[in-house]
Amino acid sequence: MRRSSRRRRTVSAYREGDRTVVLIPARMSEAEERRWVTVMLDKLAAQESRRTLGDSELAERAERLSEQYLDGRARPATVRWVTNQNTRWGSCTPAEGSIRLSHRLQGMPEYVVDYVLLHELAHLLVPGHGQRFWQLLESYPRTERARGYLEGVVAAERLPHLPAARTE
Repeated sequence: MRRSSRRRRTVSAYREGDRTVVLIPARMSEAEERRWVTVMLDKLAAQESRRTLGDSELAERAERLSEQYLDGRARPATVRWVTNQNTRWGSCTPAEGSIRLSHRLQGMPEYVVDYVLLHELAHLLVPGHGQRFWQLLESYPRTERARGYLEGVVAAERLPHLPAARTE
């Protein structure tokens, strides 16, 4: 949160690495500040969900995540989107150094895609899901949030489809 005495009415927000910066006028009350933070976080999430990465951007992102969270030790040979994974979010073949992410992740918030990508990068270093594997993911600050998001998506898919609401 950054307050500015030069700012009169406008509120804006942007991502700065793992942080979100919200710029507001200095005169705003705490209640207005809380409301605007929520509004701006929702707007940023909506913008991010509309952005789709290509395979080359996905590979660049994998390299950045490996450097940031795994000391650059995970070096995939290939990173790409696939359309044949409908029950998994991602997969990794350590022997080949290949990572595949489900197309179903496209349009989800960036932190969710980053989590799945980091999860698969960690498999290049530790094949299973034991304690050593989860220790690698501890440094990513949004692990629990991303896992909760994905669990919510899975739960929503299992719900019976309700009839559309009437507008009369």
